[in-house]
Amino acid sequence: MKNRTNFHKINFRRAMKSLLLGSACLLAAIQPGQAIDTLAREAYLVDYTTKTVLLDKNGDQSMPPASMSKIMTAYMVFERLKDGRLSLDNKLAVSEKAWRKGGSKMFVEVGNQVSIHDLLRGIIVQSGNDACIVVAEGLGGTEENFAAEMTTKGREIGLENSTFVNATGWPDPDQRMTAKDLATLADRIITDFPEYYDVYSEKSFTWAGITQGNRNPLLYKNIGSDGLKTGHTEEAGYGLTASAVQGDRRIILVVNGLSSLKERAEESERLVSWAFREFDNFNLFSAGEVVETADVWLGKEESIDLVPQEDLLLTLPRNAKNSMKATVSYLGPIQTPIEKGERLATLRIEAADIEPVEIPLVAANSVDRQGGFGRIMSALNYLIFGKS
Repeated sequence: MKNRTNFHKINFRRAMKSLLLGSACLLAAIQPGQAIDTLAREAYLVDYTTKTVLLDKNGDQSMPPASMSKIMTAYMVFERLKDGRLSLDNKLAVSEKAWRKGGSKMFVEVGNQVSIHDLLRGIIVQSGNDACIVVAEGLGGTEENFAAEMTTKGREIGLENSTFVNATGWPDPDQRMTAKDLATLADRIITDFPEYYDVYSEKSFTWAGITQGNRNPLLYKNIGSDGLKTGHTEEAGYGLTASAVQGDRRIILVVNGLSSLKERAEESERLVSWAFREFDNFNLFSAGEVVETADVWLGKEESIDLVPQEDLLLTLPRNAKNSMKATVSYLGPIQTPIEKGERLATLRIEAADIEPVEIPLVAANSVDRQGGFGRIMSALNYLIFGKS
């Protein structure tokens, strides 16, 4: 018997279903061919569920994150809250260093004790440098020690090119992140700490009789924005790490290097709207759904069903489904014994404006090899009739 490579076209009319975002999905990361330009010096736009990158402009370029690095400061607090080392009612002392710090402020007073609950809002809503230092000194002993912990934790959660030397984002040549790392950090904040994430959507916070509004311009637009953090220094320009939800989709956007508040607001809104308008998530096959059936050689069953192990969810341009085609390829007939879950074939998906995607297909069940007599009869059957 000679194996041959089989290619089978799949009818996607039965595969294209209404939008379904399962909790366990085979997330195929597609780099769309469709592109959009941006005024931002660095930009990174990604679908939260599928991790599909919709826009990458200098996403791996080292850059000053300015106050967007405060997202990492908050992450360190959230982690301690979640594992029980800290509570929202715990209070931390305000040092003279924190009180004297310039830039954006919460306006804490030296010598006072401030709760974690209020400090988080001072950091996230008011972008208070003083609040960041209170947290850093209270949890790390010194701001420098806390920043080193931020760098270490950042590496652990996937921030491959981020280094922190302070908790505020204050200009320093060694305080560096990338747009991609900021998107990863936003993803981790949303995923790891859903119970605290809603702080990012609060539009104002009052402390010491001073009410300050959240600087995130997208919170005031009707586009589903619910976080995260702005940043600005002379070197960094105007930046924003943002997330927005429409229907069952969430996207994460990072922009930096913009020239003004107005440009940041307009460019961010334009890119978020583009991501929701031009793309959608499609569940093509469910886990265990039969994609193709392959012939089996010398098995106790004549065929084996080929299935994906998880739901197959793709982020695609909305018009891509009209040109979509798929091919299943495998070397067959497939020899026994076959173990359930064994990779046997590849599903290749092609459509306009996306790079082809290849997805593994596995055996839906096990198939034992025939006994000696059965193998002889099957071989004769193959020689006479050309069937396995």
